[in-house]
Amino acid sequence: MNLVEQVRKAGVVGAGGGGFPTHVKLAAKADTVIANGAECEPLMHKDAALMESEAATVVRGMRLAMESVGATSGIVGLKAKNRHAVEAAQAACAGGPVRVHLLGDYYPAGDEYDLVYETTGRLIPPGGIPLQVGAVVCNVETFINIAAAAEGRAVTHKTLTVAGAVRRPMTITVPLGTSLRECIAAAGGATVPDPVFCVGGMMMGETVEDSDRPVTKTTGGLIVLPRTHRIMARKLKPAAVQNTIGKSACDQCRYCTEYCPRYLLGYAVEPHQVMRSLAFTGTGKAHWNQLASLCCACGLCTLFACPEELFPKEACDQSKAEMKQGGIKWTGPATVRPHAMRDGRRVPIKSLMRKLHIAQYDHPAPLEPVLLSPSTLVLQLKQSAGVAAQATVRTGERVAAGQQLAAVPAASLGAALHAPCDATVAEVTGRAIILNRN
Repeated sequence: MNLVEQVRKAGVVGAGGGGFPTHVKLAAKADTVIANGAECEPLMHKDAALMESEAATVVRGMRLAMESVGATSGIVGLKAKNRHAVEAAQAACAGGPVRVHLLGDYYPAGDEYDLVYETTGRLIPPGGIPLQVGAVVCNVETFINIAAAAEGRAVTHKTLTVAGAVRRPMTITVPLGTSLRECIAAAGGATVPDPVFCVGGMMMGETVEDSDRPVTKTTGGLIVLPRTHRIMARKLKPAAVQNTIGKSACDQCRYCTEYCPRYLLGYAVEPHQVMRSLAFTGTGKAHWNQLASLCCACGLCTLFACPEELFPKEACDQSKAEMKQGGIKWTGPATVRPHAMRDGRRVPIKSLMRKLHIAQYDHPAPLEPVLLSPSTLVLQLKQSAGVAAQATVRTGERVAAGQQLAAVPAASLGAALHAPCDATVAEVTGRAIILNRN
């Protein structure tokens, strides 16, 4: 069995949040493999912690991937500030075809377009993917999972940072299907009475209110904040309210565009023009324009640049969704040239945290050997890009750790699902498999 099939069988997907099935990337051809360890979401420490503790495994996964795609070069992108992680990575790379590339402490250094340009000098075509410039990019945790898959071990656990308003911020590895509530309890519990949760980070993550929500293969972090927090109050506003505010208040200052990392990299992304189109739609739901198409949804425009605290990122999200639904593809400029002011307009993480009003929560979150054994695990059938997996087990069936629970139909994009522990299948629904630990 080759690596592509081993990774497919193990259910490996992008662990940084994207969730693209990794076996598809490993079946391609490229000259460079890049490990994305930039981890630019404020308060997140998972990737640095993993690189510090498992650098040799990350590099082993990279070399396996390089062999699979025919690459001769491997690059680990890490922020220079993570000194211990950098030292571990450099030691693991010594004497081999993989090197460490140091990144600045700015946001969003982890955007694929930005990372590929920083590490190789290549610009991905508008609307394209790294493979089009000869690169395969995966999160550092994904490479750990690739190495495990080569040894016959499936993805059954997830490493994530628990930070914000908790008593002891930490990075932990938990079984898939563990509830957010149990992760928060492991970190000493919330320190605020009515918390809300940013799953995946404050900038690009999802804001949720349900602490029973389960951890999936793409849950990179969990930030706990009070409901009254300024940013949480903004995030919880309904889309219709956001549109109404934007329609009435946007004065076209262009700050959202001038700070946009994709615009500064040379792509035709102009959030201010997407906001302008709000004024010409009766409902805020019509197709706006293609200047949102190449937006990376980093959130800088909404949470850092806009002086009126409007919602250009959310307007771009809606525009992209409507264009996708309508089958509208990018037809704008194909040439890309970085902006002369790109380096000078990068947003330092410290400045971003002050703007987000979270500097008080900026604490280390080291990888802790906490062993969580939840009595119930809720494994969502869709944990990746593509289609949902289909259950291959039935209610009442006893399953063993690592056993396949759900498979993806032949010729479909998706990822298989496996049992994190010995358990009994309590229920199979249209959306999840619920396990009771034996």
